[in-house]
Amino acid sequence: MAEASRRTTLADIARLAGVGLGTASRALSDAPNVAPETRRRVRQVAEDQQYVVSPDASRLAKGDTGRVALLIPHLSRWYFGAVVEGLDSVLRQADLDVLLYHVGDLRDRKEFFRKLPARRKVDAVVVVAFQVDDQEQRRLELMGVHVVAAGGQIATYPFVSIDDYAAARQAVNHLVQLGHRRIAMLEATDPDQPTLVTRRSDAYYDALGEAGVAVDPDLVVTSDWGGENGALAMGQLLGLRHQPTAIYAQSDEVALGAIRTIRRAGLRIPEDISVVGIDDHPTAALADLTTVRQDPYEQGRRSGELLLAIMRGESLDYDPTVPTQLVVRATTGPPRRSPA
Repeated sequence: MAEASRRTTLADIARLAGVGLGTASRALSDAPNVAPETRRRVRQVAEDQQYVVSPDASRLAKGDTGRVALLIPHLSRWYFGAVVEGLDSVLRQADLDVLLYHVGDLRDRKEFFRKLPARRKVDAVVVVAFQVDDQEQRRLELMGVHVVAAGGQIATYPFVSIDDYAAARQAVNHLVQLGHRRIAMLEATDPDQPTLVTRRSDAYYDALGEAGVAVDPDLVVTSDWGGENGALAMGQLLGLRHQPTAIYAQSDEVALGAIRTIRRAGLRIPEDISVVGIDDHPTAALADLTTVRQDPYEQGRRSGELLLAIMRGESLDYDPTVPTQLVVRATTGPPRRSPA
């Protein structure tokens, strides 16, 4: 009862458990190199004494901040929110605080990376699906912290993402296998992810080439990302003398914009024109859109697990590529046969 008159300290727990102060600290913070029986004994003593580990004290003892920075270019897009949700589910469970930094336009990004090394408030940085240029990479290196990329291979950092080329091949191959030969591509530019666009475009050209189909440059329309831009790009295709029988859109949002334009023109989907996208955006199922499904939440979750393993100095046998899946719905079908 004498000890109950003052606050129980970590030193008390170590003494009662018969271990050193460092061992007690490691046992209570889930650090490695503690024997299971010792860990169990220390935790039992802590429970008996109603001792609660202070997160701040534990972090100070380890010499770190207990914080991870997530750098994200878009706050409103579904994909980025899902990646962050997956990351957060892992990092918070590991008692790490998540600091979200919105690096939007180029001016904001330049200012953010200029100040970044001086901030040194975090133990690690997760770059969420945007391309880091050489100067930004050097600024990150000045921080001397771990860096992981979620949703893309960024510079030389460890990463978790889908294979954008494989996803695009699934989409275009589906149209080819249905019998389409006049297949248009709605190419969606994205300055944050130029590699993604390139890979999804390369897959289109390769798929048509392997099918023995010559690429018609008129069937490739490039526009900014987003539904409205997809709608305008589709208008260009419908103005051609020989319209396409199928549309490959590099994202579901672009595909949904194309669908609106096609229907407003009085054409039927898929009887007159088939449409396929990539992503399986939450609205894709509502529109009955055929698409290639990716799982951004899983990309975020795996990125979080990868980061934790790196921070703990643990080896992790992981696959950086999250698989995609073709989801066939009502917007694709065989091309309409020309009258004999």
